[in-house]
Amino acid sequence: MQTQSTSIPSGLTGAIQRVLVVDDSRAQLKMVETMVRRWGYEVMTADSGHQALEIVRQTPPDLILSDWMMPGMTGLEFCRHFRSLSQNGYGYFILLTSKSEKGDIAKGLDAGADDFLTKPVNAHELRARIKAGERIVSMERQLSEKNRQVSDALEELREIHTAIDNDLRQARTIQQSLVPERICEVLTSRVSLLLRPCGHVGGDLVGVFKPGFGRLGLYSIDVSGHGITSAMVTARVAGYLSSTFPEQNVALERRFDRFYAMREPAETAQMLNQRLAADPGVEEYLTMAYVAADLASGRMRMVQAGHSPPLLLRADGSHDFIGDGGLPIGLVDEVSYDQHDFQLQSGDRLLLYSDGFTEAVMKNGEMLGDDGLVEIFRESARTGSGPDLLEDMFWRLTQQMESAAKLGDDVSAALLEYDVLRDARA
Repeated sequence: MQTQSTSIPSGLTGAIQRVLVVDDSRAQLKMVETMVRRWGYEVMTADSGHQALEIVRQTPPDLILSDWMMPGMTGLEFCRHFRSLSQNGYGYFILLTSKSEKGDIAKGLDAGADDFLTKPVNAHELRARIKAGERIVSMERQLSEKNRQVSDALEELREIHTAIDNDLRQARTIQQSLVPERICEVLTSRVSLLLRPCGHVGGDLVGVFKPGFGRLGLYSIDVSGHGITSAMVTARVAGYLSSTFPEQNVALERRFDRFYAMREPAETAQMLNQRLAADPGVEEYLTMAYVAADLASGRMRMVQAGHSPPLLLRADGSHDFIGDGGLPIGLVDEVSYDQHDFQLQSGDRLLLYSDGFTEAVMKNGEMLGDDGLVEIFRESARTGSGPDLLEDMFWRLTQQMESAAKLGDDVSAALLEYDVLRDARA
């Protein structure tokens, strides 16, 4: 039998527009076709399962009315083949049958049928079943459309995330470039730096600058918050303490148009506070430990602006925490800072660090704290020196942490090993 179809009447907007009727009985096929067309649907017909499969491959229907018992390919087999086809939308399948046993119905449902209609077909019941199918198809299409919209939105978010991730990776590279020297040697002393942000970028900054013979500026900074905003503040502060452009470094002042001398650390902290407090729209503040070192004499001048107190590990094994607090920089407009002077002896180690060390949560649920920091500093100092010592400290920290896979805060440190290279230089 040839496939027949009618055009869709104007005004037909339902979820089901195209119906395929399959029956090997010419009379039954004609009767059902006439009823369905009268209700305003486009109708296609086939007198066998094989012919029906060819039709659905070319023109997928919205709904199928198929006889169960047909020669060659039964309606049940046709239903299985139909469900196995790759289709954009859902096709509702109604089996026309004289079977009413529960086992037969279960077979039909297992094959993929949605509904059953007993023969002979009653027009009112058929129309009701088609309307029920229309509601199912409509909901399926609405769900499919929503899924498509969600998929499109997720794809767009993935693209945005990829772009942001690429930008953050580049920002991390830029931030890492703010600490170009991870190790440097001045006279017989050595400085090593460690910077481990908890995300792509962070708010910690460590650095060193060398304005003249035996002179050294060493700092550890922790900007409030995390992420991009904090990283932008660290970039600005890095410019204020530049090792490349001394004329921009607030810790230095020009003397006699010939050389740069180091300001007192308390004055440096005050000038930084004025710079940050004057920046419009910047709500972040920072803590800082800054040491102006005279490596020829071992004299250290330090300012502590709300930062963790530097840890001094003496060559004889004793230790001291230096400093008594102070206000963070950029928190209030007018502030003065106290200065601490102390002396280093040969073999002493001075550690400037962020609270990412001491406030890291250990497996026992407690923070590392000052005592824990002293312990891992001593253990690492026994086995290593320079950047290896700092890397070992970081490793020991993460091994004890509650979640070593993800840092809860940025971790950074600056280490000054005083007069440790005397024998090597001799």
